[in-house]
Amino acid sequence: MALHNDLGKLGELVAARHLIMQGYSILNRDYRVGHKDIDIVASKDGTVVFVEVKTRQSNNFGEPEEAVTDEKIRNLISAANAYVQRYNVIGPIRFDVISLVGTEEPFEIKHIEGAFDPLSLSNYKKW
Repeated sequence: MALHNDLGKLGELVAARHLIMQGYSILNRDYRVGHKDIDIVASKDGTVVFVEVKTRQSNNFGEPEEAVTDEKIRNLISAANAYVQRYNVIGPIRFDVISLVGTEEPFEIKHIEGAFDPLSLSNYKKW
């Protein structure tokens, strides 16, 4: 596996641990629907949270969350819709981004809650 894939998997593990420490329950990791995926599905206080994790060695070329493209957001929304239907999710949902910078622990972690609203994509980049 390529180094960037290893770093990405480590980032997802660290992000999941971060969420658990913040009181979230992890429902699924690496949930796939065809070629679309959700890195982490978590819940807290009755809200199901779909989390995209971005890990970079450094922020020399921008913050990791800036790599969440319009296409990635559309794919995430599509995969979340499939998840909601499959598991009969009733209640609030949210889309978060967790960005990590570093090559090993401890990473610099930024958790962006409500990173975008799927009903108003023109207003999603809060970072």
